[in-house]
Amino acid sequence: MAASPVPGGGGAGAVHSSNAPSFAFDPGLEIRTRSVEQTLLPLVSQITTLINHKDNTKKSDKTLQAIQRVGQAVNVAVGRFVKVGEAIANENWDLKEEITIACIEAKQAGETIAALTDVAKLNHLESEGQITILTDKTGVVQAARLLLSSVTKVLLLADRVVIKQIVTSRNKILATMERLEKVQSFQEFVQIFSQFGNEMVEFAHLTGDRQNDLKDEKKKARMAVARTVLEKGTMMLLTASKTCLRHPSCDSAHKNKEGVFDRMRVALEKVIEIVTDCKPNGETDSSSSIFTGIKELKLNIEALRENLYFESKENLSAALEVILERVEDFTDSAYTSHEHRERILELSVQARTELQQFISVWMQAQSRKTKSAAEELELTILKLSHSLHELRKELHSTAMQLAADLLKFHADHAVLKALKVTGVEGNLEALAEYACKLSEQKEQLVETCRLLRHVSGTEPLEITCVHAEETFQVTGQQIISAAETLTLHPSSKIAKENLDVFCEAWESQISDMATLLREISDVFEGRRGEKYDHLSLPKPPEQAKIAKLGLKLGLLTSDADCEIEKWEDQENEIVQHGRNMSRMAYSLYLFTRGEGPLKTSQDLIHFLEVFAAEGLKLTSSVQSFSKQLKDDDKLMLLLEINKLIPLCHQLQTITKTSLQSKVFLKVDKCITKIRSMMVLVVQLLSLCSKLLKKVENNRWVSSTNKDIMDGKT
Repeated sequence: MAASPVPGGGGAGAVHSSNAPSFAFDPGLEIRTRSVEQTLLPLVSQITTLINHKDNTKKSDKTLQAIQRVGQAVNVAVGRFVKVGEAIANENWDLKEEITIACIEAKQAGETIAALTDVAKLNHLESEGQITILTDKTGVVQAARLLLSSVTKVLLLADRVVIKQIVTSRNKILATMERLEKVQSFQEFVQIFSQFGNEMVEFAHLTGDRQNDLKDEKKKARMAVARTVLEKGTMMLLTASKTCLRHPSCDSAHKNKEGVFDRMRVALEKVIEIVTDCKPNGETDSSSSIFTGIKELKLNIEALRENLYFESKENLSAALEVILERVEDFTDSAYTSHEHRERILELSVQARTELQQFISVWMQAQSRKTKSAAEELELTILKLSHSLHELRKELHSTAMQLAADLLKFHADHAVLKALKVTGVEGNLEALAEYACKLSEQKEQLVETCRLLRHVSGTEPLEITCVHAEETFQVTGQQIISAAETLTLHPSSKIAKENLDVFCEAWESQISDMATLLREISDVFEGRRGEKYDHLSLPKPPEQAKIAKLGLKLGLLTSDADCEIEKWEDQENEIVQHGRNMSRMAYSLYLFTRGEGPLKTSQDLIHFLEVFAAEGLKLTSSVQSFSKQLKDDDKLMLLLEINKLIPLCHQLQTITKTSLQSKVFLKVDKCITKIRSMMVLVVQLLSLCSKLLKKVENNRWVSSTNKDIMDGKT
């Protein structure tokens, strides 16, 4: 008999043998991650093999040796496991005692199993009347129970270490965010934001691994949503903070910044709620969706085929009324067409009538219990199920059509473009007009997301719909405050950049909503497994790795932009090439999220060719500048250039090889290489800026000395 599943979600797993006592995991140990589960499965399999061996007294040497090998393998594996557990205990004093006790128990159990299956001792032990695996399985079962329980405890305690790391990482980010909020100078901000960026990368690593490890799909979806908010919020935090520093007395700039900080703090708390398994604050109950309500009602009705007393008529009637009350979200919506509204109302009345008919027949069937009564009950069940299905279908059609029409109508992002123009022109009157239009668009999108949640069909998609609703609500307000800041300071490059970032976030969410519609449609039509990945992007779980690399790249572009802003001469060739490379790197960062202009492998190949060429242009400009320097400074600069040139050539080689072999690029390697190049670009921009100031100071000193000498003459 095969091993039962490892505990988790559904309770404790157990293994049974026809002639042996059963053994089970400690029912109090719930396993929530795949890594813990997968670590236990081989052990469960080996122990099951031992316990489920046939009980015939005569055993061949081959069988005895096989039993011994399994017993020894269990003991060796436990020995290795205990060493790892002890190492973890030594690094985590708060858990050391618990882990050590569990390790001792595991070690003792492993040794017991090895002794009970030792072929050399079996005959000797049996002659003395002692228990072995051949005479009685009770000893092995007890040792197995202790072993699995203790190993599981160690794994779960080790898991607590991971949770502690995530909590510690979150605490560091919160402390740094507090410093960022209070910072007064641009120079201090750049320094603290660099630290913040590193902390966010670490947090992204930890939470990304945790997200992939979670067994619960609903928790996975909630984690993905929170991590998305943090990832996109990092760039918003950068530009919103810079805008506040440049325009400290501007109320709209402060309002804009506060919105970013508040949302990121909420997202950080949500991550901690998920990893510590705390009850989330204000989470929408999945049972509140219409589709979930219809699904549960249909299941309860169909269960009455087997047991006529399974439910009460009051419960069934109340369940339908709750569903129909939620249907009012559709019929009361100003955006639902007249035809859809009439059809929904008609189907709602029909469902209520069919339920009353079903209840009447069901009550009769409880007393009559005849074949004809059973057939009549079956017919009413089918009619009611069909009626509920038609209502579900109409609601799905209504929400999907409304969403599709809305996305199509706003595909050109005309309002966002108008707000940008208005800001640059400093036209406050036009700002009020377009802000009003964006608010109307926001309300439409928010209500559409609310309707989509009702028809999404799965809990993870419901969570995604709620996230979309919140994002449109928050980002809409932030765009308006960013536009107001630019309108009040129309010549401000930082205010313009800030508005661009928030508009990009809006456009990104519109794009995500289009993907969401396809996924909802897949679930409704039974194509849940299909994905709409970009051709150039790898499949999960490599996608998570790409996302981590992309986040690091995105933060590097921020560092590059900060260095570029320090240059007084923004037309300098070094600055221009550095800016071009930063913008291109940012588009690659967007690509890792499935956004931006890069869509296919061919797009990516062309991008890499241009990026490599731009890198070589930068090195050429830096070499020209180095001719103005003294020997020591010149050497220092050339050493940095010589690190960048080979990377540019390597990137060119990759693109040519990929084109010839007609295979997709190794996206992760390309991103890693470009990240290395951007690190050098940031260093070159900083170094050249300092050396340029040094050259200019030397020239000024020389010129001043000459003037003095001429005066003396």
